[in-house]
Amino acid sequence: MSRVLPSRRVIDTHCHLDVAAFDDDRAAAVARSRAAGVHGILVPAIRPATWPGLTALAAEHAGVAIGLGVHPQVVPDLDPDERAACRDLYATLVEAVAAAGPAVVAIGECGLDGGTADRDEQVRLLRIHIRAARELRLPLIVHILRAHDVAPRLLREESAGDVGGVLHSYSGGADLVPIYRDLGFAFSFAGPVTYANSRRPRAAASAVPAELLLAETDAPDQAPEPHRGSRSEPAFVADVIRGLAEIRGADPREIAELTTANALRVFPAAAPLWSSGSGDGNQIR
Repeated sequence: MSRVLPSRRVIDTHCHLDVAAFDDDRAAAVARSRAAGVHGILVPAIRPATWPGLTALAAEHAGVAIGLGVHPQVVPDLDPDERAACRDLYATLVEAVAAAGPAVVAIGECGLDGGTADRDEQVRLLRIHIRAARELRLPLIVHILRAHDVAPRLLREESAGDVGGVLHSYSGGADLVPIYRDLGFAFSFAGPVTYANSRRPRAAASAVPAELLLAETDAPDQAPEPHRGSRSEPAFVADVIRGLAEIRGADPREIAELTTANALRVFPAAAPLWSSGSGDGNQIR
């Protein structure tokens, strides 16, 4: 086994640190991430009811930034209060971002999910997320799963490229990379790029231009090797970076530096938060 690299700070651009899976050890998970060199974590919202908690989470932990939005997978399950908030989601988002302050660095998680019901409502909400992002001059965190047949057209119609953002846990093929690239989006990859049998994400990760490559954990889901099958956490982004380095034939230190620089460029409002994070070094080898 090769030696531990010199200190190299990394960023987990997508981690649901606020969910119940972390209730018993959230502070410990953050501490482990700092010990692993993670000095920036971006926590996107899942539903409106969680927005106040996200603001509190960012206030409690240095280096944590947040996004506000409505995940397409929860659209059929929104409670009455959340549905009321979504009826005028544009105004709701603008007001919530203003109230939350500088911890909000993106709009999302938002998007389309082909396995989830209420497609028309998903489309309506995604359009509103894009319009709010353009008004607020914030990048988008976009979830597209089994909806790549319609997503590029919708993003183009709403001029999403005016603010850009990231396709998180990118699920499209390598053939779609140029299309989303030209729409102004970066591409983030999670644990599946470390699985030997995950041909589609590995092929896509090799095709993404260097300046558009990001790393994430999508914790608590999609744990990378050697943690596959267990709960993921932000410290594991180092394993994702190693997987990306192997796919692209690069030194893990290069990918760590590259993905950190890209994250700071894609999410510029996070720079003050992530520069004050307290990662101490990592275990990238």
